[in-house]
Amino acid sequence: MTGYAHQMPFGARVQADGTVCFRLWAPAAVRVTLRLEGPGEPARFAMARQADGWYECVTREAGPGSLYRYEIDGGIAVPDPASRHQPRDVHGPSEVVDPAACAWHDEGWFGRPWEEAVFYELHVGTFTEAGTFQAVIERLDHLVRLGVTAVELMPVADFSGRRNWGYDGVLLFAPDATYGRPEDLKALVQAAHGRGLMVFLDVVYNHFGPDGNYLHRYAPGFFTDRHHTPWGAGINFDGPGSRVVRDFFIHNALYWLTEYRFDGLRLDAVQAIADDSDPDILIELAEAVAAGPGRERRIHLVLEHDDNAARYLARRPDGRPRWYRAQWNDDFHHAAHLLLTDEADGYYADYAEAPLRHLGRCLAEGFAYQGEPSAFRGRRARGEPSADLPPTAFVNLLQNHDQAGNRALGERLDALAAPQPLRALLTILLLAPSPPLLFMGQEMAAAPPFLFFCDFGDDLAAAVTEGRRREFAAFARFADPQAREAIPDPNAEATFARCKLDWRALAGEPDWFGLHRDLLAVRHAEIVPRLPGTPGGCGEYALFGPPAARHGLRVRWRLGDGSRLILTANLGGAELSAPADAVDARLVHAEPSPAAAMLASGRFSPWSVVWQLAGEATAWVTYTGA
Repeated sequence: MTGYAHQMPFGARVQADGTVCFRLWAPAAVRVTLRLEGPGEPARFAMARQADGWYECVTREAGPGSLYRYEIDGGIAVPDPASRHQPRDVHGPSEVVDPAACAWHDEGWFGRPWEEAVFYELHVGTFTEAGTFQAVIERLDHLVRLGVTAVELMPVADFSGRRNWGYDGVLLFAPDATYGRPEDLKALVQAAHGRGLMVFLDVVYNHFGPDGNYLHRYAPGFFTDRHHTPWGAGINFDGPGSRVVRDFFIHNALYWLTEYRFDGLRLDAVQAIADDSDPDILIELAEAVAAGPGRERRIHLVLEHDDNAARYLARRPDGRPRWYRAQWNDDFHHAAHLLLTDEADGYYADYAEAPLRHLGRCLAEGFAYQGEPSAFRGRRARGEPSADLPPTAFVNLLQNHDQAGNRALGERLDALAAPQPLRALLTILLLAPSPPLLFMGQEMAAAPPFLFFCDFGDDLAAAVTEGRRREFAAFARFADPQAREAIPDPNAEATFARCKLDWRALAGEPDWFGLHRDLLAVRHAEIVPRLPGTPGGCGEYALFGPPAARHGLRVRWRLGDGSRLILTANLGGAELSAPADAVDARLVHAEPSPAAAMLASGRFSPWSVVWQLAGEATAWVTYTGA
């Protein structure tokens, strides 16, 4: 069938009569000229000024493949902020794309239930040696064999240069040409759907990158000095002219979900979106998605929100999310990381006093911080109550791009933690009710680091490199300026090259891959079928063990089918006695195996994990701990 096209009030639209309609919001411009570029002298067409700062031009002189820019007041020529393709990077011309021309063959795909989600986060440029959308397709069978059900792409919106994490995108509708053409990304989504894989896209709506954003020149109303972000002036979501700005981002979400058939979006760092409107942009966007593509197939929206704002995860009386399915649970990561490494620098300090208690609360109630003061944030209260939310409202993880890449040397967790403790925490991650997330290469204990990398021009490059090294001056390891010189230069191509996965490491399917695969097989067989209908307030946790070695953790959940899922773990280096449980339960999995002796004696070896299930007929007995 023909491709999917999202109709929006800006950009270049190929019309049914063969003309192309170009529209630009440029309220600060006196005049705007459409410039069509080709091998000869550019052709120029005056754009008619319309109400509220809009300019429009309809012409037969352009068609799919035409390159164009907008000349502002007879001077600077800028790309289309809603460009669908930028073949010559962010400062070059935009290309007219007809989305209806791309054939789709996934008519029977309506998505997968949220409860089946197992995420695999990847960066297109470093996931394979080629670093393209097409190359990702070649590795999809590996993900299916692993047991993953959802591929999550780090941002692909057009950024400056040849390499970037993606969070510096400036042309938010154009997949970066370094990875391929729009058709290549659509082919990736179709190939994933053909294998039963959902595909999610990470999007950034809190700022634009520092190079290639021309909106200040002709639409300064996109920004406001009333709100500030870590990257400068805030985006104007709630002041004069904000209606167009809000529509720009809402249409961006609808565009990715409609034209590319993504199954969901992950909105990056939304705590940096300042909006005093009611409803705010996050709620309006979610409602637009539900009223649009969400009516036709399963669409899942996920947040990253450092403030733990549980209200965006609210459920309807029937259990369906009111706005967002889930949030990345940094609390889970931080508590687990501290248990594995004893690192207490930076934000880990908030978890140093009782990491196991924080982990238990995350598993049973969602967030560890639900309004308690955060020492790292100057004793400011952080978070909102989350115990009334189901565990499926939280995406848990042990590794992701941030937690590796924001380290000075980009070390992965495998290089920081001992094998048995890491196996224990992995067993908890992959069998707990919350959807788990893996970071690319995690399943093969990938050796390459994941460093921060970019490709900016000379002046900006020097500032980024110096700023990156200055960030770590407060760490004892990098207090010496000479030590900071060892931090890789983000702009060096070699830094980027070091991050590429080495797929030869998977030869023979090593044990670490097998552990991930086997645990996910248990998850799909034993846990996932019981998750639909799992209510909020279904979990409880308690610690056990002597006061000097309180390393025991028991968590219990009432799942949607009425069964009870029970976790008993010793997350310390000494053997512990576990209190007897009051329910008769069946063994689901143990690490290390076998578990019969541990269950019979109540003596749990160091870094051991046991999962059990109790049936519907078993009484639920509140556990108070030992």
